Amino acid sequence: MTDTEPPRPLLSRPGDGELIDVAGVRHLFRLTARQTEGRFSFEEFILPPGTVGARPHVHHGHDEYFYVLEGELTLHNGEGEVTAGPGTLLAALRGSPHGFRNAGPAPVRALCLYTPAGYEGYFRDVHRAVAAGAEVTDELLAEFRGRYRTTSAGSRDDEGPAGGDGE
Repeated sequence: MTDTEPPRPLLSRPGDGELIDVAGVRHLFRLTARQTEGRFSFEEFILPPGTVGARPHVHHGHDEYFYVLEGELTLHNGEGEVTAGPGTLLAALRGSPHGFRNAGPAPVRALCLYTPAGYEGYFRDVHRAVAAGAEVTDELLAEFRGRYRTTSAGSRDDEGPAGGDGE
């Protein structure tokens, strides 16, 4: 796109996008920072039964929105856990503790919107490390989260780490 060309609508058909499998979760990024000029990224994810998507954590550089399509997603909302069925929306605004898992008997399919974009880089980093033979440990995940201004929910660092432009 040039300065004289108007922007064009972005079309992502079913199955289109960047697939990143991380720790049992299938993330299909339908739109990434590159496509949206960093405004937002948008993913569809599938979480098998008994899988933890993310332990409670806090994003200091972006907001994250979950919308459940199928199944029941167990969400940590900062005060405890709630079960979210189809049609439920959770807005995890920056600074708010949140996490999610599938405690139910069926897979969960949900959408996730990140604003601004960039947190897809976290998933790419973890995927590359695992593909290179790294073991997924709390320390590894903390290192990668730190790159994207994300801390554990129990962290005393109210400002979050510097760096990164995503979650």
